[in-house]
Amino acid sequence: MEGIIALVVVSLLAAFCVRWAAVRMRVPMPTRVSVIIVFVLVVLALYGQHLRG
Repeated sequence: MEGIIALVVVSLLAAFCVRWAAVRMRVPMPTRVSVIIVFVLVVLALYGQHLRG
């Protein structure tokens, strides 16, 4: 359960950082939901590779 909560918190932090960087670089901002979805998919893919060995 703690892992899921940590994943949610880190994905929210990643969404904030990506949006902040986009504003600073003056590029179009991705939506918060799209950043969270991509982040969660990447983390789950890396975790799956870790489980495979």
